[in-house]
Amino acid sequence: MRLLVARCEVRYSGRLNAVLPEAVRLLILKADGSVLVHDDAGGFKPLNWMTAPTVVEDEGDRLVVRKAKTEDVLEIRLAEVLSDIVHDMGESAALQKDGVERDLQLELAAAPATLGEELTLVKREWPTEIGPVDLMCKDAAGEWVAVEIKRIGTIDAVEQLTRYLAFIREDPAKAGCRGILAAQAIKPQAVALAESRGIRCVEVDLAVLRGEREPDLTLFAA
Repeated sequence: MRLLVARCEVRYSGRLNAVLPEAVRLLILKADGSVLVHDDAGGFKPLNWMTAPTVVEDEGDRLVVRKAKTEDVLEIRLAEVLSDIVHDMGESAALQKDGVERDLQLELAAAPATLGEELTLVKREWPTEIGPVDLMCKDAAGEWVAVEIKRIGTIDAVEQLTRYLAFIREDPAKAGCRGILAAQAIKPQAVALAESRGIRCVEVDLAVLRGEREPDLTLFAA
């Protein structure tokens, strides 16, 4: 991973055009080809970014990041480099889910129709270059469905699933992929955000999935 702190100007062209005027920023260039542009505000979200796969051209005073298979280009003009460090991060280790999330994933993988529609599991931990999708399924019409599983469904969970869907839909064969957020409890704000993005929310009970007790009510679906 390369961490570059520089006074720079950033220009993005592709589906739209955007310019970040010259200022001191942190540039993160990951080994997988992802490039992120941060400043010292705005929380965890980058000001601009390019997801892998990319091609990075280093011209010394300019970095040009080209998105594979699209016209997207991120051009970073380096006016002054303050720090340029490369770290070997070693072999990547995937995020380990807690016990409840892992158990929910196993139970839902065994019976995806529990999510309230006729689904067929294609693969658990479907790999993408921005992280694994918990369950990739197909519905009765043969359309792709990405399922993200959490113990508690929050706005961050909706944002995570949104990123997965954006990446998956870059494949024309999966352009119609839709999302389901499944959790033991889902925050009202997360439900509202999910609905605005066409993501369905389903509350599930691990004890019911395991057959340890009968459901009190039918599963909540929004």
